[in-house]
Amino acid sequence: MESLRFVLPVVLLAASVVTSPVRLLAHEGEHFAAGVPGDPKKPFRTVEVTMHEESQDHMSYTPASLDVKRGEQVKFIIRNSGAFVHEFVLGDEKGNLKHAALMRKFPDMEHDDPNGKTVQPQATAEILWRFTRRGSFEFACLIPGHREAGMLGKITVK
Repeated sequence: MESLRFVLPVVLLAASVVTSPVRLLAHEGEHFAAGVPGDPKKPFRTVEVTMHEESQDHMSYTPASLDVKRGEQVKFIIRNSGAFVHEFVLGDEKGNLKHAALMRKFPDMEHDDPNGKTVQPQATAEILWRFTRRGSFEFACLIPGHREAGMLGKITVK
C-alpha cells in the first residue's frame, strides 16, 4: 500500500507531462486561421448550426455552408441533436486536416477553445467569432471518422 501511495502521484504527473504538450501542439497556429474570437460588446449575427447523424457512415451539419462579410461577427449556437459526441472546429482546410491526423492518434482529445467545441449528445455550445480574412474556411468534426462521414461545412468570407 505504501508503494502505491508513491507510484500513483508519479504516474499522474507523468501522464500530465505527456499529454499537456500534445494539447499545446494540437492547437498551435490553428486558432486564428479564420479570424479572431469575437467581442460580445459589439454587434453580431446569430447562426444556429445543428449536428446530426443518420448513421455512423452519414453525419452532417445544418446549414452546411455560410457566407460571411469580412469583419462580421457570428455567434454560432451549436446544437448536437445526435446520439454521438461531435465537434465544431472552425479553421482552414489545411489546419483542420493536420489536426484531424493528430486526433486519430489521440481520439479522446476534447475541445473547449475559442474556435472549437466538443459537444455532447443533446447538448449545446457557443462560439463568437469575427472573420477578419477573406477566403474559404470550414467547420468540421475532427473525431476520427466523422469528417469522412460528412461532418464538414464551408464558410466563404467576402
